[in-house]
Amino acid sequence: MNVRQNMMSLSIIALLTVSFAQPSFAATTPFTDLTQSGAKDKILALQQQGVIKGVDDGKFAPDEKITAAQGVQLIVNAFDLSLAAIRFVKAPQATDFFSKADNDAWYAESLIIAAVNELELPADLDPNAEWTKEQFIHQLMRVMETKGNLPMIKLVPVEIQDNHELTVDYQGSIQRALSRGIIHLDKENKLHPQKAITREEAAEMIYHALAYLKNHKPLT
Repeated sequence: MNVRQNMMSLSIIALLTVSFAQPSFAATTPFTDLTQSGAKDKILALQQQGVIKGVDDGKFAPDEKITAAQGVQLIVNAFDLSLAAIRFVKAPQATDFFSKADNDAWYAESLIIAAVNELELPADLDPNAEWTKEQFIHQLMRVMETKGNLPMIKLVPVEIQDNHELTVDYQGSIQRALSRGIIHLDKENKLHPQKAITREEAAEMIYHALAYLKNHKPLT
């Protein structure tokens, strides 16, 4: 479906977007379960900016794995993606884009926003499936580079010891993420691309991505 060919009244857009999460700068209670987290300061900074939220009662659950739906929502919120510039003939539903989605689920709005903002998400995306590190990195880089209108860069590929585990379509995104300092390899120069990504890892990548955009002016 070419979503940009559909037209919708501004009143419908308003109804759809009013409930979408936007960054909030209200005072918050710092997460209390980050004592052992090496990304504690970055996570708390994102919390204060309203970019990320906890799971409940001041808990961030840094070691918890994230699903595709949660990963999409993190990216949508972090980069303020919305439907503001899109018009449709009728209100879209998540199942218009993703066959396995639930139109009544908490993630439905985020999936719609992601789809119309042209994230490279498969039509058979399972919102409840755990996302791997390489899947999250690929989507994060796509949105970051588009949002920041970043220039192409000449890469000297970094040697990744577990490069054989990478999905071919994600290799470029991962190399660019390494070059821009969004991600780092471990002490053995491994990425562990097929490992399910944790909330801590995702938050730290988002922190680096937003910091990079802040320090690099977009192309004009």
